[in-house]
Amino acid sequence: MQVQVARIGKPHGIKGEVTVLVLTDAPDSRFAVGSEFVVEPASLGTLTVKSSRWNKDILLLGFEGTTTRNDAELLRGATMFFESEDDEDDDAWYEHELLGLEVRVGAEKVGKVTGLRTLAVQDLLIVEDNEGDEVLVPFVDEIVPEVNIEGGYVLLTPPAGLFTVNKEISASDESGEAADLNGSEGSPE
Repeated sequence: MQVQVARIGKPHGIKGEVTVLVLTDAPDSRFAVGSEFVVEPASLGTLTVKSSRWNKDILLLGFEGTTTRNDAELLRGATMFFESEDDEDDDAWYEHELLGLEVRVGAEKVGKVTGLRTLAVQDLLIVEDNEGDEVLVPFVDEIVPEVNIEGGYVLLTPPAGLFTVNKEISASDESGEAADLNGSEGSPE
């Protein structure tokens, strides 16, 4: 099974290195020198890691045959996959499996999954709600108790306000006071 482990970003420097959006929780071993990856688009062929280093929180990779900034620019936006022979873990999902899944709270559809942000502390599901706004949902068992790939949905039990806390407040009225969140025009004076 092919597993997506990174997305290549912009070139770094003039010697062919690129920045990488890491999508694995074991980057140091996964991107070791000599590691080979299948790349999409397929026209790029396979990539073999020539150098791997961290610049603050950003992983920088160099690949065999990529020696200039122009070579690196051709890789921008490509996705990197490795071939996994491991049995699938029932409790692990990859971004490509989650993309497009319907997001439900009970029986109500509240949006769809548009991405997965992997972070050191916890992962975040990126959800586009029914109004088209982006909502970041902590990908933990308490909030995401069920992921049903075959059924095409993710079930949430969100805390109060998760889908509304970052919504823009209505424009202020002419007096400069914030609009009433309950929808009334204002109180008489």
